[in-house]
Amino acid sequence: MPGEGMTDSTGGAIEAPITFKTYLMCAFASFGGMFFGYDSGYINGVTASPVFIHLIEGPTVDALSGPHSSLIVSILSAVPSSAPSLLVTLRIPLVVNGLSSLAAQSTSSVCVILQVATNGLGLIVASRLIAGLGVGFESAIVILYMSEICPKKVRGALVAGYQFCITIGLLLASCVAYGTENVNNDSSYRIPIGLQFIFGVVLGVGLFFLPDSPRFFVKRGRIEQARKALAAVRDQPLDSEYVEAELAEIIANEEYERSLIPTTGWIGGWMNCFTGSVFKSNSNLRKTILGTSLQMMQQWTGINFIFYFSTPFLQSTGAISNTFLISLIFTLVNVCSTPISFYTVEKFGRRPLLIWGALGMLICEYMVGIIGDTVGFNHTYTNAAGDTVARNIPAVNAQIAFICIYIFFFASTWGPGAWIVIGEVFPLPIRSRGVALSTASNWLWNCIIAVITPYMVATDKGDLKSNVFFIWGGLCTAAFVYAYFLVPETKGLSLEQVDKMMEETSPRTSAKWRPTTTFAQDMGMKEGGMKEITEDVESKGSIF
Repeated sequence: MPGEGMTDSTGGAIEAPITFKTYLMCAFASFGGMFFGYDSGYINGVTASPVFIHLIEGPTVDALSGPHSSLIVSILSAVPSSAPSLLVTLRIPLVVNGLSSLAAQSTSSVCVILQVATNGLGLIVASRLIAGLGVGFESAIVILYMSEICPKKVRGALVAGYQFCITIGLLLASCVAYGTENVNNDSSYRIPIGLQFIFGVVLGVGLFFLPDSPRFFVKRGRIEQARKALAAVRDQPLDSEYVEAELAEIIANEEYERSLIPTTGWIGGWMNCFTGSVFKSNSNLRKTILGTSLQMMQQWTGINFIFYFSTPFLQSTGAISNTFLISLIFTLVNVCSTPISFYTVEKFGRRPLLIWGALGMLICEYMVGIIGDTVGFNHTYTNAAGDTVARNIPAVNAQIAFICIYIFFFASTWGPGAWIVIGEVFPLPIRSRGVALSTASNWLWNCIIAVITPYMVATDKGDLKSNVFFIWGGLCTAAFVYAYFLVPETKGLSLEQVDKMMEETSPRTSAKWRPTTTFAQDMGMKEGGMKEITEDVESKGSIF
């Protein structure tokens, strides 16, 4: 979709018109989210399959025990909580000789084969542990890559496409689970598991054809390769004035950040993420805390309770006759709501979405808890046939409705918003490590919640039933306060301008900030006159 050439507020052109090729590249990079979503979502149906339950627990047991459910679901998140930090540290170009795509595809293929061949608890746990390596790498590198290649005018919408693909993956997983619900042999869990192979192959092959990030090459001091990469991602000729202007800004920002963050070794590179004061909004420490805590808050909303445990949870309440169908409806709401953010994140900004999204979620979750504790999920009886039945069906339906509204608020705000912001707030010298730490935080809290939730709701453990939503509501209240006081507005700014904004303003006043100069102007660079600084950057080489 061709667009008009964009100019900086000072009048200097810094970005090329947006072309269909740009949208296409970002759309394919987003496809990694489908792999992420399906890999996370299929387990919800598998753990409710009678055949799988009998495989793990024995032929006389009708539900997974709390500890087994906790282990099987959470183990996928255990490796990603550390893998992004280890892998992104290397800052390998996304498609160098196709090695990274081959590694991701190989890891995916091995874990799928092992899971399909599972014959007990040990193999399913081991295979999901291996799967976590591939998912963790993908989740960190895709956000980093998309944030660095997307045009600033539509960066939020395109990165939100990654979350949309996650929701599609979750939906496909729910559809497959619903379709195999009544299968009475091992295909009921082998089919949902085996379909992961398709996503791994498509993503692995496709990554061979994506250009690398120009900011990666600038950070390495390889300016000519950066120019070629930028020309490729902007679909412009090498001598384009747009390419020259944007490259000048990237180089000037890198020089400015290099003057603030000295070149160090591997350990020093990590320590740079924690320099500065926690009370200074532009310090590296503050940005690292912002990124990691933002992803923590996203997990605290309780959304993965719905997508990991809704089927067995609804079964345990005895209030829903077809829990697989309700779980499918939840994922449909998730998918249909996420595209709203494509428009709202660029129209209203990141900060308002996170604030109002948290408010909407906390209201819905408290309502689910209140209704359930008074007349809904928590009140059932056993009929003559021995089935557990809800006493007040309309109240249960109201709870289902509020859960759907809660999913709507998450999918259109915090779902994509957290990923967008972590890709924008880190300066170039620590961006790969900052995004890695933030993604690791997401997976760490994903893992923690997946571990503890079965103990909270399992009938033989906490048996909280609807009361668990009071916990999620309380945590969403914390997210509301957090977003209001700590999240800055980054809409409409280049990644380099975000640095300047965080230096000159506070989160609560950030939406009013406008750039007055470019880094290129501050560093004494003129469009097309980059020779001296280019030679300086190339002579210094990598700052790793």
